[in-house]
Amino acid sequence: MVSSEFLSAILPAIILLQDQAAEKSGSLVDLIFRASPIAKIVLLILLIFSIVSWSIIFSKARTTKRAQDQSRKFLEMFESSQRWADLQAGITPFNQSPLSAIFLSAQAELQKQHRLNLEAVQRVMQGAAIRETTKLEDSMGWLASTASASPFIGLFGTVVGIIIAFQGLTQATTASIQAVAPGIAEALVATAAGIAAAVPAVLAYNHYLNRIKILAAEMDIFSLRLLNFIERESETQG
Repeated sequence: MVSSEFLSAILPAIILLQDQAAEKSGSLVDLIFRASPIAKIVLLILLIFSIVSWSIIFSKARTTKRAQDQSRKFLEMFESSQRWADLQAGITPFNQSPLSAIFLSAQAELQKQHRLNLEAVQRVMQGAAIRETTKLEDSMGWLASTASASPFIGLFGTVVGIIIAFQGLTQATTASIQAVAPGIAEALVATAAGIAAAVPAVLAYNHYLNRIKILAAEMDIFSLRLLNFIERESETQG
């Protein structure tokens, strides 16, 4: 247990740190509200980029995780299945897996055929894999655009803010660093905002792109294994 003497000793220090943090936070908010109209527009654009990026990040986290989990369980069911009827009966719980879409496309093609044509089935499965990969990559372009464009948008706001600050220096009565420091500080906020919007976007883009590549590889491997399954099934029935 923490002694009362220790708490009484560190309590003033904690209160002082909280007051300093609140003061800095308030000064930053004041800095943003005192910024020029161009800086405010830049910050608003970066805020929109950041909000949309974070919504995509959370959405991709759900969709890719669900696709990975259901694909793993679907493969376990596929391993334990001995007949095509077993796959048909066990596929229902895995409708969010891209492997399920590949299986359903192969099944639809087989139902249309009067004579087994494995090449046609393979082409249909390749088309389904491409569609599923494209679906997983949806909105990834926004993350890439945010990662590449946000720092330059922030830099634009910084440059414009510094120009405005030095223009104000010509109208000041005394030419000193104190005269331009607030304007430069306002301008640098735009750079910080651009970096803050870009870093999560580039990290998420690389992370989910790697997940999608893994899922695409699983789709290719599953397509080949499913072709073998179909061939064995046809030989058994034949």
